[in-house]
Amino acid sequence: MTVSVTAKLRRLWFNIHLWLGVGLLVAVIPLGISGSALVWHDGLERALHPDRFAVSGPQLAKPLSAYVETANTAFHGDATLTQLRLPAEPGAPVVATGRIKGEPGPGGRPRSLNVWIDPPTAAPLGVAEGGSGLVPWLHRLHGTLLIPQIGRKVVGWLGWAMFISCATGLWLWWPRNGAVAKGLRWRRGPTTTFNLHHMVGFWICIPLAIASLTGVYISFPQMSRALFGVAPPEAARPAGAARPGGQGGGQGGQGGPGGRFAPPVERTALTLDRAAALALDGKVGAQLVSISVPTRGKDPAWRVQIRPQGAKTPSTVQVVDATGVVKADRGGGGPDPLSRWMRRIHDGADMGIVWQIVVFLGGLAPPLLGVTGLIMWLRSRKRRVALRPAPQT
Repeated sequence: MTVSVTAKLRRLWFNIHLWLGVGLLVAVIPLGISGSALVWHDGLERALHPDRFAVSGPQLAKPLSAYVETANTAFHGDATLTQLRLPAEPGAPVVATGRIKGEPGPGGRPRSLNVWIDPPTAAPLGVAEGGSGLVPWLHRLHGTLLIPQIGRKVVGWLGWAMFISCATGLWLWWPRNGAVAKGLRWRRGPTTTFNLHHMVGFWICIPLAIASLTGVYISFPQMSRALFGVAPPEAARPAGAARPGGQGGGQGGQGGPGGRFAPPVERTALTLDRAAALALDGKVGAQLVSISVPTRGKDPAWRVQIRPQGAKTPSTVQVVDATGVVKADRGGGGPDPLSRWMRRIHDGADMGIVWQIVVFLGGLAPPLLGVTGLIMWLRSRKRRVALRPAPQT
């Protein structure tokens, strides 16, 4: 009786695993390959656009206003500066982002223009619209499968399906006699395809399950924050705080002059140099990471990211434009700490070379497992057809 129930349960898990694999095959190939490529997105950007990183040295030899002037010249009046990002590491350029005037992009999101600037000379290195190029396209492919409106949710549900596939795959891999050590042998089956599927599937199962669940968290942020009791960014954003990236900070609800995609103020009371100096005042050894221009709304404020001396992650302060008062940022406008951790685990950012290699291989594994699983199923189906008795005539 026990054997019969176990056999039926195993057959159920096998069918779930099989049809999830067959059904997900078309989706997991672009998701996996794009995810693997994005582990090395910085290196990919440098390889594709070496001109943007052809800096003459690592020193920031000019005042911030010089980089602003370079950006405004490169914008040719088509965009308004929203953010200046300083080099994150030696050999990186200064990056200025501007909001393009005119019609917004899809979903009402403002279009942006990026300018890469040489730190020692403030000379322009390259100009391109934000979201253009291979790497941003890979981000959209991995995050939404290029499906309008509902793509992010589709990817989230695929993450759940992938997690279930990992769980059922581990169940099916587990040796029925409990001899786990023997289960780790290469030749568990008669074909290379069978052995490849079982061996790769076992070693990548746990990392792939982690990547799937972190992807679910990223795809369903509101549900995930509610599940873990994390306050949503909109509720935590102080009045006057700009959103990260300088893409129009939110100081109220969507729409209107202080809405979600509010434009930068036309004239600021403080200069960018002055706002940065106020934010850094008294912080010995702190490094400026980025500064975002105030957006329209109540109490417009500069949003300044600073990396304290010896710290790995930056902190954010606000400098009220009208008064110069420096206030601590309460976390509004950006991802909560748990979301940042989920994203770091998912894409391997700042997690060390070992985990990055694991994530890279985890992206390549689903296409391999899907293809080998499909081949195994087709061979099994062919054998079953061949063993069927010939019809009576």
